[in-house]
Amino acid sequence: MSADYDLPLWTPSEERVARTAVVAFIRTVNERHGTRLADYRDLHAWSISEPAAFWELVWELGEVIGERAGPALVDGDRMPGAVFFPQARLNYAENLLRPRDPASLALVFRGEDKVERRVSFGELTTLVSRLQQAMKAAGVGVGDRVAATMPNLPETIAVMLAATSLGAIFSSCSPDFGERGILDRFSQIAPKLYVAVDGYWYNGKRVPIGDKLKAVVPHLASAAKTIVVPYLGEAEEVAAGLPNGISLDAFIAPFAPAPLAFERVPFNHPAFILFSSGTTGVPKCIVHGGGGTLLQHIKEHRLHCDLHPGDRLFYFTTCGWMMWNWLVTGLASDLTLCLFDGSPFAPAPSVLFDYAEQEGFALFGTSAKYIDSLRKEGLRPADTHDLSKLKAITSTGSPLAPADFAYVYEAIKPDLHLASISGGTDIVSCFVLGDPTSPVYRGEIQAPGLGMAVEVWSDDGKPITGERGELVCTRPFPCMPVMFWNDPEGTKYHAAYFERFDNVWCHGDFAEWTSHGGIIIHGRSDATLNPQGVRIGTAEIYAQAEQVPEILEAIAIGQEWDNDVRVVLFVRLKPGVALDADLDKRIKTQIRVGASPRHVPAKIVAVADIPRTRSGKITELAVREVVHGRPVKNTEALANPEALELYRDLPQLAF
Repeated sequence: MSADYDLPLWTPSEERVARTAVVAFIRTVNERHGTRLADYRDLHAWSISEPAAFWELVWELGEVIGERAGPALVDGDRMPGAVFFPQARLNYAENLLRPRDPASLALVFRGEDKVERRVSFGELTTLVSRLQQAMKAAGVGVGDRVAATMPNLPETIAVMLAATSLGAIFSSCSPDFGERGILDRFSQIAPKLYVAVDGYWYNGKRVPIGDKLKAVVPHLASAAKTIVVPYLGEAEEVAAGLPNGISLDAFIAPFAPAPLAFERVPFNHPAFILFSSGTTGVPKCIVHGGGGTLLQHIKEHRLHCDLHPGDRLFYFTTCGWMMWNWLVTGLASDLTLCLFDGSPFAPAPSVLFDYAEQEGFALFGTSAKYIDSLRKEGLRPADTHDLSKLKAITSTGSPLAPADFAYVYEAIKPDLHLASISGGTDIVSCFVLGDPTSPVYRGEIQAPGLGMAVEVWSDDGKPITGERGELVCTRPFPCMPVMFWNDPEGTKYHAAYFERFDNVWCHGDFAEWTSHGGIIIHGRSDATLNPQGVRIGTAEIYAQAEQVPEILEAIAIGQEWDNDVRVVLFVRLKPGVALDADLDKRIKTQIRVGASPRHVPAKIVAVADIPRTRSGKITELAVREVVHGRPVKNTEALANPEALELYRDLPQLAF
């Protein structure tokens, strides 16, 4: 590793550290429990050795509204089987709609350059009140499901809050999903109500979805009504063409604003159903409890991101990604949520930084791919935008390349907390993420999450440092799924996380602790390459290949070949660039020098497109299946399934 990797890219000032919520929280722990914790690492060690005491303090930190009776944790040595706050009762929505100045700004929305809206807390509460009454009149109650095919609109948040206020379970996907993708998800959970938009904007174009809804709604026979939300101004017409269709305005018209009522339910009562990406079969229905989701997000927003009441929180996400759930819980910390829907490059590559400057984002959340695209576009917001209020950038979705760490500090802002974060839909949050009190090193995620007993294990189940292995969590945490839907014996749940190591959560990430106490995610372990029996993470290859100027993006797989596995790298090149012998050699040299000779692909193939999921993740497993002539079980999970045909029967891979 070069000397550059041993030097921090950013170190918070002593004054900044002293003002963090982490330092205040450490002070509280020491006062309450007679400890002498000195820093984040001490706090983390205490949080996993004393989980009941830690999560009780997180409850207090968030001033959680509810009834906290009984123990904080029972059966804390069992995974699955541990139960947090078994006697407590609360309502997720009640905590997001806690008393607040009605005139204060709750939501800001931008739909590319087509729509701008600002929603006060009073306006949000009024809409939730009317929706709550309308849902109740439609028969929605505790445990019923409300499903939504929606953009990241204010109405989506209001529908979720109304549903969870009644003790119902909310589930969402984005409107760019195909008919099969929507039905593969929602037909499994039999929603009582289905909510959908009339269409959306993307890259400056109107995309109506009325015809898609006509194909979907008849197959959701459980839905008493389909409520159509206006975005393109066609809600009435679309609703008229659907069985039991009704526009949002007509649905809430009979109900005047009234004081909100909240159904308090057990801490672990389901609040959300999220879905696995579904690229290897029908998506798994992952059920998350309201209490665990709330506490984990409060911890991450306040301690790991150091956000304070009134701060502007932005995450570029769709409603088909768990980062949407993460974003909306920000209301529980009195944050103003900044929503965006559409292309992050429409009408221009600077659009999100225009938004950040105008609204004064405190945290700018995005994907690693977006940051990499900005670097390749040559964008330098530091030279063009006032980002004085921006305290942090968080990146997730895939590992952030070392070059992109450096780019953020060179081209966006030299003094900010850059936090690469990693977790997922399975825990609706993070295992490893930012520590606002510590330095940032290129290519590294800073720290394990508080309360998360994260380790890296070898194949034989031993903790390792400085070597690549499986990312595991050895102790329970409150945001574990409460169950999978339609899995009464818990068989699928156990197989997903606990089959590899008994009583230990195995997450499926290939990871490595660094000498700084940070962690590097080398990609999904099920996509790990094994040439000559050596495990190689795909992220290590991408970090080098994408430094070659001609490469826009890359995807690597292991191809079964000659009783072994050989690495194949597919590259999408800049327009007008050809993959000739010179470029092939330069790519291989970059990978050999920057990673190792074992990382060098046996074959490099140029392709016009790279398939990805709807949350923007490249789909190595789907490409691998196509290359080997095997069927991809669920192409509806892909944003661009047609791209898979580019990998079928390639002559370059026949020798």
